[in-house]
Amino acid sequence: MTTPTPTPPVTRFAPSPTGALHIGGARTALFNWLYARGQGGTFLLRIEDTDTARSDPAHTQVILDGLRWLGLDWDGEPVHQGTRAARHADVAQQMLAAGTAFKCFSTPEEIEAFREKARAEKGSTLFRSPWRDVAPADHPDAPFAVRIKAPRDGSTTLHDEVQGDVTWSNDQLDDMVLLRSDGTPVYMLAVVVDDHDMGVTHVIRGDDHLSNAFRQNMIYDAMGWAKPVLAHIPLIFGPDGKKLSKRHGATAAAEYQALGYPAAGMRNYLTRLGWSHGDDEVFTDAQARDWFDLEGIGKSPARFDTKKLEHVSGQHIAMTDDAALLQELEAYLAATGAAALTPRQRDGMLRAMPHLKDRAKTFPEIIEKAHFVLIEGHVVPDEKSAAQLDAVAQRYFAELTPHLQNVTWDRTALEEAIATFATAHDTKLGKLAGPLRAALAGRSVSPSVFDMMLVLGRDETLSRLRAFAA
Repeated sequence: MTTPTPTPPVTRFAPSPTGALHIGGARTALFNWLYARGQGGTFLLRIEDTDTARSDPAHTQVILDGLRWLGLDWDGEPVHQGTRAARHADVAQQMLAAGTAFKCFSTPEEIEAFREKARAEKGSTLFRSPWRDVAPADHPDAPFAVRIKAPRDGSTTLHDEVQGDVTWSNDQLDDMVLLRSDGTPVYMLAVVVDDHDMGVTHVIRGDDHLSNAFRQNMIYDAMGWAKPVLAHIPLIFGPDGKKLSKRHGATAAAEYQALGYPAAGMRNYLTRLGWSHGDDEVFTDAQARDWFDLEGIGKSPARFDTKKLEHVSGQHIAMTDDAALLQELEAYLAATGAAALTPRQRDGMLRAMPHLKDRAKTFPEIIEKAHFVLIEGHVVPDEKSAAQLDAVAQRYFAELTPHLQNVTWDRTALEEAIATFATAHDTKLGKLAGPLRAALAGRSVSPSVFDMMLVLGRDETLSRLRAFAA
């Protein structure tokens, strides 16, 4: 017997445009993207903008920009949930016709009075509509909401790829509203209809939606629709074990882009935040796509650790091709509103990149080390470097530059020439390094003196030394 070929999965990321793309949402999008891409499936994007009072097109753009920065490409055009209200309402009407939903004429005041009484009596505030079994002939000519008929007895068990089998007592399910009295559909209905119509096979989302799964399951049952595979992933906590928030520092993807973390490092770190593949900490995108599975997602909340992010970020900076790294660094400059590199600066950065990316964890660190190639005009030393350029250093430069004029311009020859000069002047090479660094970079943070000499070339190196010679 031939084993059937598995159907490629269809996943989706469905943010609400009511704010920035936060780290938790970015990780949810990443998990959906990895699972779809690794399985040869489809990754869809849906903007859940049914909350017109809070939804903002500017927030939608921020979310799209954040996904693009992270390199999470989606298939097709984004679906805007708000444009599909007629379809959502039609499904509610189908349930009404099938008897799996009913018209509820209870007013907001009646519902609130019921809940106040329940609270006073310390009873359940779960509203049980008195209109559930009333015959249509007895309906008043008044506004009504459409509610689903929730099961009243027994329990419902849903299998979750992360949480396992989860059971919910049906007496804790209310006759959920599907259409409000003004005819507009609710979010719970819209989500299910859109997932069904978009062919979503796997719903991978935060475990704060786990209780929603049982309410949404009622709609699947009422419509007789195939149900998606569920995977509810734990939330992200801060180092103190509490839900990640502003008190822990940056929480939005755009903030980490502005801080200068490379997208590949961020992808790697977020992938590892709540998912594991053995002891592997640093890996490529190709490895992540090949390895990622739902079984590797843990049940416990992951803790965001900036130190680990910096370590992973530094590893990816070191791994990245110099030209590709420069391109991403230029995108970082553009995103933060910094001035673009001139052709001369860009050429210098590319030549210097092997020395700049060594031990760097973020783009600002690279830029700080790159000051020596970004200088336009004369070197202007900062206060710490200026202190190195004393009268002794100036005399050394006056004597050293002729020696360097005819030296073969490679590392070995340069090291030998300066070491010989140091010996002749009864000093150590380390004593010369500070003044040389100050003259070449004007900063105390830079690549090694010899790396700078090789990047700058003979003419520029000698020009900078002569500028500070006695």
